[in-house]
Amino acid sequence: MSGPITGRRRFLGGLLAAGLLPNPTWADAGSPAFLSAAANQDGTFILCGISADLQIRFALPLPARGHAAAAHPSRPEAVAFARRPGTFAVVIDCVTGAQKAVLTCPESRHFYGHGAFSGDGSLLFTTENDFEAGVGRIGVWDTQQGYKRVDEWQSGGIGPHDIKRLPGTETLVVANGGIDTHPDTGRTKLNIATMRSNLAYVTGGDVLEVVESPSHLQKNSIRHLAVGPDGSVALGMQWQGTGAVPALVGTHSRGRALTLLEAPANNLREMEGYVGSIAMSQNGSTIAVTSPRGGILQRYDTQSSRLCDTQRLTDISGVVATNTGFVFTTGTGLLVRLADGEFTQEKQSTVSWDNHLVLV
Repeated sequence: MSGPITGRRRFLGGLLAAGLLPNPTWADAGSPAFLSAAANQDGTFILCGISADLQIRFALPLPARGHAAAAHPSRPEAVAFARRPGTFAVVIDCVTGAQKAVLTCPESRHFYGHGAFSGDGSLLFTTENDFEAGVGRIGVWDTQQGYKRVDEWQSGGIGPHDIKRLPGTETLVVANGGIDTHPDTGRTKLNIATMRSNLAYVTGGDVLEVVESPSHLQKNSIRHLAVGPDGSVALGMQWQGTGAVPALVGTHSRGRALTLLEAPANNLREMEGYVGSIAMSQNGSTIAVTSPRGGILQRYDTQSSRLCDTQRLTDISGVVATNTGFVFTTGTGLLVRLADGEFTQEKQSTVSWDNHLVLV
């Protein structure tokens, strides 16, 4: 991080301390468009704010490896989640770099690396594993009380990973991956033979709708989600079976059946059974998915429910939709912009980007 940005942060921090900057905004944090966790070359971990022109605007320390982050809808603060199975999440003031709070899971819980804010930012929702009961939970944290834990809800399944809020509503959609784990066995998957993932829609603690994956996809774990402007949901899956994977991408709208998106067998094989991140274009017409294992980016057309094209990029994972296309990150430090199916901008950084890129 450059000296001028650091000096500006100290200056703004002084104004905050003196009460002269009462309502800081994301502009005071350098107007980042995206957030991503990353690793420095010396092995330390950071949370970065990235501008729309792919410049790193801030890099703030994390206590351990991060996974995804959640940006507060109005205040310049972010929640950085530990890689699963992690028991901490850190709330960071992105203007001063100060740690505002640490979220600690209750006993017999761990985080799954994702969270989402309510529309007004007063509540944070976190996906969690109740590993003694073997069920998923949603932690509810009051941001106006210093991120105090005030409730917990059923997630509607086992192994909840990603969580999003449907636009213009307070309904949450949860990717219950269906995989049971326990900290005593690390990341070992304990129930592959019987697993079954689902999408669950939750409002105010009530599970309104649960959509299971088809029986022939019983070993396909729904992991990552993207939400379109009309509330449609795109889902990326990770195959836990031993044979050829039938599909890795799907879509769903409330009250309808799950739609699987089609791709030739060789293109599915290139993904190595693994969707690392997913995004839906701002007009809802295109879905982009990445596989860091395969070094593959795929785009799907939502009208035809078919694969459009593929691109190769080593260790590609993070992806978000922008008004011109998509932006991607890689574990090799690249920030890449894709428009009209072509890479149009590339920035090489000195950090290794982690799994997810998040819109501010």
